[in-house]
Amino acid sequence: MNSKVFMILRILLGLFVLVFGLNKFLHFIPMEEMSADAGAYFGALVNTKTLTLVAIVEIVAGLALIFNKFGALLALILMSISVNAVLFHATLEPGSIAGALVLLVLNVLVLYGYKDKYKDLLS
Repeated sequence: MNSKVFMILRILLGLFVLVFGLNKFLHFIPMEEMSADAGAYFGALVNTKTLTLVAIVEIVAGLALIFNKFGALLALILMSISVNAVLFHATLEPGSIAGALVLLVLNVLVLYGYKDKYKDLLS
């Protein structure tokens, strides 16, 4: 992958997760109305502080990707959040899946850009 294209994708993913991670604490992006099942699940994530952990991981991953420090590691960790976001939206809130799909695609592309870093892990 072209290094400039990879840099743009890495920074886009970093900004994306940084903004949504900060939003979990600062609430500057209004939330849409959720279905009852999605609201119950989301409420459970909030009550167990799981969403706080997700927010912290997103903020750390966003900063790591923007500043290109430990980006390969945090892109790998961020993949679990990406997959879970897509699964949440696919099963409970399919009307608002677009953002989760963008997150997943960006994450996969960044992982592909870091593929040389993972060769030792996969050999």
